[in-house]
Amino acid sequence: MAEFEDGKDDGALRTIGEVSEGLGIKPHVLRYWEQQFTLLKPLKRSGGRRYYRPKDVEMVEAINRLVNEEGYTLKGAEAVLRSSGIEGLDRRQNDRRHGDRRAEGAEDDAVGAVGAEVPNQVAYPAALAPDMIAKLKDIRGRLARAIEA
Repeated sequence: MAEFEDGKDDGALRTIGEVSEGLGIKPHVLRYWEQQFTLLKPLKRSGGRRYYRPKDVEMVEAINRLVNEEGYTLKGAEAVLRSSGIEGLDRRQNDRRHGDRRAEGAEDDAVGAVGAEVPNQVAYPAALAPDMIAKLKDIRGRLARAIEA
């Protein structure tokens, strides 16, 4: 987890500015990710001021790693986070149960853009079962071969 040099305890709530500065991610990007990732839900107090809990900061770090270091699309990164057992209500699943058509196709882009370079090594979340990791590696290999063909 990120180390903040603001004198607050590790479990303290942090503003969007503090998280932005501590992780080197612009505030507008954090706000956009809140819209795109149903699992990222910082507390909002009066006036809409955001307060990030430690688990929110961890989520931002994971999103940043998946999107900016491992090359996942936003939908692909969310699929990885959901499959890793991250706690939280997935609004898309809830919408599907209630017949919301906007939720359809949410996982269509879970693997990434066609033609994107497939990294040789992907750090899978530890919470994934070994058989799931094997299946994902098999899929990654088949996609790489299909892209090369």
